[in-house]
Amino acid sequence: MTCDMIAVDWGTTNRRAYLIDAAGQVLHTERDGMGLLAVPPGGFADEISGIRAKMGDLPVLLAGMVGSAKGWVNVPYLTCPAGLADLAGALHWVEPGRTAIVPGLCDRAGDVMRGEEVQLLGAVAAGLAPGDALLCQPGTHCKWARMEGGKVASFATAMTGEIFALLKNHSLLADFLGGDVEDGEAFRAGVRDGLSGRLTTRLFRVRAAALLGQRSIEDSAAYASGLMIGHDVGGENLREGDPVHILADPHLGRLYAAAVHCAGGQPILIDSHAAFVAGIFRLWKASQS
Repeated sequence: MTCDMIAVDWGTTNRRAYLIDAAGQVLHTERDGMGLLAVPPGGFADEISGIRAKMGDLPVLLAGMVGSAKGWVNVPYLTCPAGLADLAGALHWVEPGRTAIVPGLCDRAGDVMRGEEVQLLGAVAAGLAPGDALLCQPGTHCKWARMEGGKVASFATAMTGEIFALLKNHSLLADFLGGDVEDGEAFRAGVRDGLSGRLTTRLFRVRAAALLGQRSIEDSAAYASGLMIGHDVGGENLREGDPVHILADPHLGRLYAAAVHCAGGQPILIDSHAAFVAGIFRLWKASQS
């Protein structure tokens, strides 16, 4: 099969490159730690040359933090609602016809994303989610997006993953959060408590519960994670049976699915990499028409 293009999902700490054929199928994938923070000033052009040297002298379409203020080019955000055609028409061409960067999106309420928009629109375009849906992208900064008519109509970001990492490493709770986080009774108890009540008070009581023998230190991390994720999910005010399409790696996807279920919703797990490939390939094709 003839190779058609190279797609790069460029995050803050990691980078993933896809070699894609003319039918939109992935022929080869490479993942490394050369995220935004690892690229030296003025080094993006050399990085693209290196990717082409490995994967072929092909057009490259870039998404994510490479288009941020600290990236290769600060590409302006598009305002929601926005669809694939809108993004394709606003690509920033670093090298005309050869190398382009996908713009991020901004919400009218004052929120931004870079990279996630490709997954969101790709999930709908590939039939992995309907055109009118609630999509969730867990991670360091969890995105909740409302899709309407196949476009990203609005979205909100929660710093759930980042705050949990800070709690684990730099808080009063750090010595109590070394245990594994899995979907079990401690995690679900945290979710139930996180769905209502004062989050910061319940977080303080994680330590107190361990000191008083009410919860084991080994279960404290799972409970605290449940608190954070439950609080995140609770912000969507799900009604009984509301479907939530979750784009995440398997472990985090299972945790959010459990929390959505506890909140009364219907979780539907989606392959986030498949969604990205579907979105970026359709963007490339749209830019050529």
